[in-house]
Amino acid sequence: MSTKTTTRQSHYWVQKQRRADFIEQWRSNRRTVVGKEDVVLEDTSRGIRRGVYVGADGGRPTRSMDASVHEVDPGQVSTVHRHSWDAMMLCVGGWGWTEIDGERIDWGPGDSLHLPAWSWHRQGNDGATTARFVSFSSEPLLETMGMAVLDDAGHRPVSELDARPAFSPDVPGDDSYARRVRRLAEDQSARRSGRLHTSWDDLEMLPTPRGTRTTFLLDRAIGYQASGITMAMFEIGPGRGQSMHRHPGEAWLYVLDGEGHSYLGSEPEGGEDHPWRKGDLIVVDHFLWHQHFNDSADRTARVVRVHMFDSLLETMRALCDPLVLFEEPPDHIRDRQAGDPTTVDWPELTRPSWP
Repeated sequence: MSTKTTTRQSHYWVQKQRRADFIEQWRSNRRTVVGKEDVVLEDTSRGIRRGVYVGADGGRPTRSMDASVHEVDPGQVSTVHRHSWDAMMLCVGGWGWTEIDGERIDWGPGDSLHLPAWSWHRQGNDGATTARFVSFSSEPLLETMGMAVLDDAGHRPVSELDARPAFSPDVPGDDSYARRVRRLAEDQSARRSGRLHTSWDDLEMLPTPRGTRTTFLLDRAIGYQASGITMAMFEIGPGRGQSMHRHPGEAWLYVLDGEGHSYLGSEPEGGEDHPWRKGDLIVVDHFLWHQHFNDSADRTARVVRVHMFDSLLETMRALCDPLVLFEEPPDHIRDRQAGDPTTVDWPELTRPSWP
């Protein structure tokens, strides 16, 4: 008995309609700033509260990264879980700890941590005040590829749980398969030996041509082995602005301290200004010119920038070359927009507080 599968339309029309429907639906998801008051914190089965800045779980779907906020009350310990994607933590209030594959890391406001893919991890709070952190993960990207897996093990000790997925370190020979096995083994070995924690006390801020001073929080340049998510912090002087640039989304900018506004537009002029303040998330989710300004006359503004430049965006740049996907204005315009960051009286870098 034979069967025949048909869509009753040629693939051309099916794909044309699918692509049109997708982009129309996706454009309805565009947003600019998610205010901290727009994020609803909910009790979860993990024993800690969670709210969603951007991500499908909070009704604001994304394609490559999500952003959530979590609170751990005094004396609380979350369940231990792991997932096929990796995540980054930015601690914004209180003091707590994170256990990663049995290794405990104590953290405070301003600290950053990397949660590698398939690592068992849990959060705890031994202090007297609520601890709060923001997380950024590559879950939406892996979900797009059908590879997003989450495993919650309750409160079992890590010693009783399965290790990260095994990989073959070597096979004999110099054929293409043997070379693939060795190449992937080297990659996994490197990823499983990366850095896990950046303390606020170790940060060094350096001036940039964009008119800000900045530092890496989590990036391969300082020893991290992430999936391409990179996290940096920049500081804008009082009354100053960062120079304009553009790139494909998604990029999230969490306002760690201060208040200001961001210009977003399809052209360098004629766009819109969007105000933000401490605790908000600035969203740059498509190919827009953008520029960030500090509206305070006497205080600096600190913003943490997160995107997947080292994986997804670099892949897009390679596939689309010679189309330019990262663009800045000419140097003389950039310098005029940014001003000289060495003329700013930068304050001492003190740990952030919440609220």
